[in-house]
Amino acid sequence: MITSGLLLAAGAGRRMGMPKALVREDDGTPWLTRSVQLLREGGCDRVVVVLGAGADEAEPLLDGLDGVSTVRSEDWSSGMGASLATGLAALDEADTEAALVHLVDLPDVTAEVVARVLATATSSQALARASYDGRPGHPVLIGRDHWPGVIASATGDQGARTYLASHEVTLVECGDLASGADVDRR
Repeated sequence: MITSGLLLAAGAGRRMGMPKALVREDDGTPWLTRSVQLLREGGCDRVVVVLGAGADEAEPLLDGLDGVSTVRSEDWSSGMGASLATGLAALDEADTEAALVHLVDLPDVTAEVVARVLATATSSQALARASYDGRPGHPVLIGRDHWPGVIASATGDQGARTYLASHEVTLVECGDLASGADVDRR
């Protein structure tokens, strides 16, 4: 089964003071490249990165990374929903059967978390997400059969939340591997 990582990195990061696609770890590693690498190391066949704010500065950070492409969300400022819809639409042109959606601002999520959630990818009907001590989080696995419904419901900063709330989702406990906490401030 072909699964693509879908990294959402389009936001302006207002509370962070800069686009999160441009944030770097203390050692200088960009969150963007770290996130792409963990998706690849965790088992994603390829990765599509959705950019928006700071896209011109972020794209060069991905140069030379195998199996990575970018797409720009023209409507990124309206919220994560637009980025998710843009990314799924870009994947719809490929032979991908499931998308593993991840956010760039989750610096403690590891390749082991990705691999654990990917293990549930058994068909194009798969729908699963990481949970941290019982609290749903990211990454989220969305089989191709769910993409039209997710795209239709993805508005504002809700992303796939409304769709996931109305469907049976397999929770994959990952609290032993990470906190899954997003970072909004330095």
